Amino acid sequence: MSKALKRRARSHDGTIPWIVVLPFAVSGVIHLVKPAVFEPIIPKPLRNRGRELVVASGLAELVCAAGLLRPSTRPAAGLMSAAVLLAVWPANAQMSVDLGRRALRKRTARSMVAFVVSVARLPLQIPLVKAALRASTHS
Repeated sequence: MSKALKRRARSHDGTIPWIVVLPFAVSGVIHLVKPAVFEPIIPKPLRNRGRELVVASGLAELVCAAGLLRPSTRPAAGLMSAAVLLAVWPANAQMSVDLGRRALRKRTARSMVAFVVSVARLPLQIPLVKAALRASTHS
């Protein structure tokens, strides 16, 4: 661990960022147990490696969640969590694009709601990134 990360770990207030830990833990398990759920949202240029990317992101989410629980690993895990959230943002955007196309094609209330929810979810990742970054520094 670098000197800067050790200093951050010593000065941290001990607060566990549950807003990041819980979604990462649940999502990480689902990524590993049912990877097919996430494969369709892999951006098209990366779909030839879809399964590997889904498993890798699931493992990364679980490692981050575990790291955020322990004060000595929280600074590094906070930075890694922010990076993971930013790395999966394109997949979430791809999901919105796909759901938007499906809503236009089907024109059902259910497909429209799914699209609206997916779009509304995109900016909600910003507070998660901020919480992860806060976890990497003292509060």
